[in-house]
Amino acid sequence: MGLRRKKSDPITERERALKAQLTALQGQIKRLNASLDQNPEPRWRSTAMPRGPAAPTESTAGQEPIFEDMEHHRIQASMDKPIPPSHVQRQPWRKSNLMSLWRRFQDYFHGTSPANPKLVSYLAAGSLQGLRPMRYEKRVARNRFLLLVVFFLAVLYGIFRFFSSRY
Repeated sequence: MGLRRKKSDPITERERALKAQLTALQGQIKRLNASLDQNPEPRWRSTAMPRGPAAPTESTAGQEPIFEDMEHHRIQASMDKPIPPSHVQRQPWRKSNLMSLWRRFQDYFHGTSPANPKLVSYLAAGSLQGLRPMRYEKRVARNRFLLLVVFFLAVLYGIFRFFSSRY
């Protein structure tokens, strides 16, 4: 019986293990929340809150807010500067040299880098059981493409022969 049994997929085994771990952590969170609800008062005073009274009292309620003096002349001077004509006449697209254009052209065809490069290397090497290696998938896709190209060329040749024989 053991010889014909299908081997289990390592990804599904890992998924089951992670789900079990997740349920255990959720149970632990519920227990900790229940114990927190029983003891709502904090044991230590927070250092983020000031030590003084939190709400305004009668002595501080009537005071005006205190503002700092700022040097407004510096702000006005920067706003009054005229914009140089070179910035006004600049073209809306960005200027680039030939090397940066070539680099952008290459990046367009390379695509983005994978989020998990280790998983990509596993898939490319075929070291995960139950999954075909990436080179096999590429070969199948290449052969399918070549077969379709040959088929379409044959169809075009047939159409050409059909119309050329009529005229």
